[in-house]
Parts: sequence; structure tokens; C-alpha cells
Amino acid sequence: MTPTAAPDGGHWLISIVVPAYNEAEAVLPVLDRLFDGVESACEVLVVVDFEEDTTLPVLREYSQREPRLRALVSTYGRGPANAIRFGIDAAAGQVVVVTMADGSDDPRQIDALARLVERGVVVAAASRYTAGGQQVGGPLFKSLLSRSAGRSLKMLARVGTHDATNSFKAYSTEFVREVGIDSRSGFEIGLELTAKARRLRRPVAEISTIWLDRTVGESNFDLKQWIPRYLRWYRFAFGPQLTLEQVRRESARIASLNNSTGK
Repeated sequence: MTPTAAPDGGHWLISIVVPAYNEAEAVLPVLDRLFDGVESACEVLVVVDFEEDTTLPVLREYSQREPRLRALVSTYGRGPANAIRFGIDAAAGQVVVVTMADGSDDPRQIDALARLVERGVVVAAASRYTAGGQQVGGPLFKSLLSRSAGRSLKMLARVGTHDATNSFKAYSTEFVREVGIDSRSGFEIGLELTAKARRLRRPVAEISTIWLDRTVGESNFDLKQWIPRYLRWYRFAFGPQLTLEQVRRESARIASLNNSTGK
């Protein structure tokens, strides 16, 4: 997949990848906030799973007046992990930021996350669980699990962020393409890449964020499927430094377990 150049012939600094599923017109205010809130040169890649997705005609109409928007149909299979992988592979920016189509993330923080990557970190996390951060709404049990996992990974595994499970992160595009993405379902990618950075002893940093539960539509997040998948990446974050080849081999094994069990 060949990344595109910026409309002015220059280069994108940030590629913002947004997986979407049947958002229809609910995506409009999210796009407006993205383009209003990000000051750096950027492209926004909204990725859907199939041509019939209700988000697609809305995106195509919007792109007629906003050349920085790219509407993409993934050929990697269905689900957010595949949409994110497809978007990252299509990204032209030196920094890739993953954010959701439900408006839960604050796009005004994308520039700050990207600046951390420009300064040398490979993963820059927007953290709900550090000082100044907050989660507003969402299922209580899911929040407790996520908070516990984040804090224990920060204190015990020293992953560099209190919120390893949050999807709202910026990455060095070079780093992601170097280590690869092995997750094929759900929203495991944020934890997977954070764990890989830790085992390689690459720098990870965070800023605080306020996450707001979506007010339009329904979440497709399945907690029962989330727990065992995330636990495998959670455990992987602990341990001695590995070589790149060792990380690739071990993460492929984890992904095989996650994908074969259907959990």
C-alpha cells in the first residue's frame, strides 16, 4: 500500500487513524473537532470494514471539501484491530495517532502526543489514570479492570504509562512497522505495542486526558472477549529485555493463542 503525499506536495507530519463501524452522520462532529483541533500538518484516515458501511457516503461527501480526509475500506478483515492495521499501513505520516470515531477522545491533545514522538518516544499515551486524567461514563467494571491493569503495569512492569490499555495513543510509524501488529481483533493494539516497547526497552511517555463515554450510538466492545486477550499481552509486558527477533516470535505466539481460541 503506497501512502499519499500531502495536497500541497509536501509531507504529512501526523497520520490520524480512525476505525469506524456504521457511524453514519454521527461521525461528522468527530471529524469537525479533529480538523479544528489539530494544528500540525495531518491526514485523517477513517477506515471501515466494507463498502456498505453507513459511514462511507458521509466520509466521501466530507472529503470533497476537506482534502486531508481519506475514506478507506479495509481489505484485512473485519474488526477494529484490522481497520487500525490497514490504516497504519496506509499512513504517510512520521507519527501515527489512533483515535476512536465515537468522540470519546480529545483531538486537541493529538499535537502534544505527536510532539512526544518527535522527541524520541515510540509510544505516547493519553492517560485517564495519571494526575489530571479522568474517565467520565462507561461501564464501571470495565473501568476498574482497565485502571487496575494500567496502574500495575506502570508500577510493576514500568511500561511508562498508567493507561496501557487506552487506544488513544501516538506511535512512531517506523517503530510500528518495525515490530509489526499481531492483534487481529478488538482493541488490543494499544496494549500490544506498549508491551513490545517495554520488552525492547524503548521509551514510552504519557500525558493526562479526560475520556468521555460516547453519547450517540452504542459501543461494540465485548468485555468477555476482552479479558483473556488482554491478559496475554499484560503478562508479556513483564520480563527482561528482548531482541527484536525475540519480540516478534513471542508476540506471534500470543496472537496465535488469541486468534485460535476465539477469546
